[in-house]
Parts: sequence; C-alpha cells; structure tokens
Amino acid sequence: MNSIAKTFVKKSSGDIVPFEQEKLIASLRRSGASQALIEEVLKEVEAILVDGVSTKEIYKSAFSVLKRRAKHTAAKYKLKKAILELGPSGYPFEKFVAEILKYQGFKTQTGVWVKGHCISHEVDVIAELDHQHFMVECKFHITFSRHCDVKVPLYINSRFKDIEKEYQKREEHRQKFHQGWIFTNTRFTSDAIQYGKCAGLQLIGWDFPKSGSLKERIDLAGLHPITCLSSMSKKEIQLLLEKQVVLCRQLKQNPKSLDSLGISERKKKAILKEVQDICELKQ
Repeated sequence: MNSIAKTFVKKSSGDIVPFEQEKLIASLRRSGASQALIEEVLKEVEAILVDGVSTKEIYKSAFSVLKRRAKHTAAKYKLKKAILELGPSGYPFEKFVAEILKYQGFKTQTGVWVKGHCISHEVDVIAELDHQHFMVECKFHITFSRHCDVKVPLYINSRFKDIEKEYQKREEHRQKFHQGWIFTNTRFTSDAIQYGKCAGLQLIGWDFPKSGSLKERIDLAGLHPITCLSSMSKKEIQLLLEKQVVLCRQLKQNPKSLDSLGISERKKKAILKEVQDICELKQ
C-alpha cells in the first residue's frame, strides 16, 4: 500500500491534497470495522486511486464494501453524511440536537417563542439543567463545505443578550447561569470561533471543540439518526422524518412507526435488525 501514499486527491472544496491512508483507516476503525474488513476496503479503494480522484468517490467505494459486509458499520461510517441528509428544512436537526442534550440530562423544548427585552425571538432549543439555562440555535447546512462565519455568532449573541436581559428581570432566573449555544453540523470559521470565545458563547461543530464536538456527543450517546440506515429508501426515511421520527433509538422503542410506510414484514425485520445493531454502537 506504500505507493498510494503519493496519490493526490480532490476534496469537495476543490483543494488537491495528498491521500492520507491512515485517516481512512482511523475512520474505519472508529466505525467498528474489523482488521479484515479494513484490508478489504483498502483493496477496493486502491483500485480507483489515481491522481485527481475525488474524496467523494473514495468514500463511495469504502461505503459500498461496508454496506455489503456489515450494515451497522456502514451506518456509523456514514454518520457525517447522514447528518447532512436530515435536511433540507433543518427542523429534524433541531430535534436531533434536543435529543442529544436530553440524553445528557437536560430538560429540552424546541421551537419556543421567548420574550426579549426589545422583541420576541423563536429559539430552536431551550435546555435546562439545575441552575443552568441555555438558549441553543441550530445552524444546519446541506453541504459540508458550508461553514458558519462570524456573522452567525454575532447575530446569535445579539438575540441572546436581548433574551437574557428580559430573563434577569425574573426572580427565578436571577441566580441561574445563562448562556447562548450554537450547534452546527459542519464547521465554524476561525473568526467565528474567536468571536464566540470572546463573547462567552458555546460553539459546537462537527469536530469542534476537541472535547465535546457534535461527533463525539453522538458517539458517546449512541444516538444515530435514521438517515444512517441503508435498509430504507430515501422516501421512506423522509416519511418518518415528517412524523418526527429522527433517531434509530426511536424506531427501536416504537417499531410500529414503520407500519405507516406500507412495507413488507420481511423488510421491517431487516430494518429493525439494522436499527438494533446501530443502537449497540458506542465509542
């Protein structure tokens, strides 16, 4: 495999970079792939690896092997793409973030109108735990190349300050710790991160911060979106999302959710088997 280390690949941003085999191996290991399966994937990828091949093609090649050999491993490998598929509205992403926070012990509400000092605001998620009170905004992008620039935390912070000023008029909120949070399924620019830190906002992106990123929170909680599933068509997944079924865990707890899809019992069993395997995946 030494020769492929000299190959240059094209990222979704258009940048040409050296192919990093170790990164691919690390992502496969995190997905739960066995050593034999990793070697099979590398062999498949090597067959298409030429200068200029896109990282998207490499991903598709790796995913096809995992899907054939171990669907639950394929589901975890697909996680980043699966989050992108929660769109296009972004509302399922808000529900997904609320579920992650709920798993961490927070009491959550979604889509809440809150009175500010100057005007009222719709807050994507309100999360409360003990004396902590967080106002969470969810910035969803349908492509990973879209990042949150500094305008996002600037805007969110102004809304948060307006809400916080009103909250602090209430006796029951004066002793609470208030903070604005921003979740995104992609990344923040360096200016956005710098401003967020300075303003006291909590920024959570796909791989930021190093401890407590969106990906880490999903892995630790074992909360995988139904868009991970390869046993279902996109249309079937969309129908469930419209019914606010966002998590594989929700299907595990309420398998009758599948009844509305008009699918065979055999397919239901296959879906629930994949769901069961995915729900057992944790770091």
